[in-house]
Amino acid sequence: MSTTDMARDDHMAEHDHDHAHQHSATGRALGIALILTLGFSAVELIAGWRAGSLALIADAGHMVTDGASLGLSALAAWLASLPPSRRHTYGLGKSELLAALINAVSMLVVVFLIGWEAWQRLQSPALIDGATVGVVAVIGLVINLLVAWILSRGEQNLNVRAALLHVMGDALGSVAAIVAGGVIYFTGWTPIDPLLSLLIGGLILSSSVRLLKEALHGTLDGVPPRIDLGDLGRRLAGVPGVREVHDLHVWPIGAERLALSAHVRLEDLASWPQILHALSEIAEHLGIEHVTFQPESIRRIQAEPVNFIRR
Repeated sequence: MSTTDMARDDHMAEHDHDHAHQHSATGRALGIALILTLGFSAVELIAGWRAGSLALIADAGHMVTDGASLGLSALAAWLASLPPSRRHTYGLGKSELLAALINAVSMLVVVFLIGWEAWQRLQSPALIDGATVGVVAVIGLVINLLVAWILSRGEQNLNVRAALLHVMGDALGSVAAIVAGGVIYFTGWTPIDPLLSLLIGGLILSSSVRLLKEALHGTLDGVPPRIDLGDLGRRLAGVPGVREVHDLHVWPIGAERLALSAHVRLEDLASWPQILHALSEIAEHLGIEHVTFQPESIRRIQAEPVNFIRR
């Protein structure tokens, strides 16, 4: 093995160690958030049932789904921290994309259920204990903000963003419950409870759809939005000694980890080591850690590729 190969292996090993450390810290943050969320959801559910508040029950139900999403996200972070194996040579980083996809879908289900129940409550209003609703919702808001703060201090990948979306949706639900409790306590106007639930559901819906699109795009190996494939190809083709770049692919192998492969036509194969170094630097500058470049002589006779970029 050459000195260059050994240096690259050491560099990749260092990257893998850093990622494992980040995922371990992310998993701990998600675990703490899970305990806080599930602990309070039981209290809020009982209080909402006793007070007859849909906003409080919806918020409690949302927190239960948050607990499930946080647990799923923590599991995905742990799986992503495991080293590559013979069966999973890139590791299990994509488990985070899958967790984000499941969490986004579950949010859409929660929004639908809250909207349905709110409509039923508007048709058949019920008695609500406004004081109980307000007090419990204030405590819930504090818990939600604490959980959001814990998550925001960790790695901000798609998996964590999905979990954070659940938590912020809960925080909005708590705000709605506080307002509903105050209005009902002072005015006795109970329709405010389901109306605010519908409003919060609408706010959560847009974020859930956006997250779902991102998670689905990544799960299907789509080019990450921050990568302009055409610009990247032109930069690679602009390296001295490179004539053409074709079969260029960039795809996610984790929530924030990217891989690249491409065929590179050269004017002179003898200059490949220097060209490979320049190509790798361009990819690394864009945050692409796993790169594979296939050198080809310009004299090689082959069918013209469909996707190529010339100098």
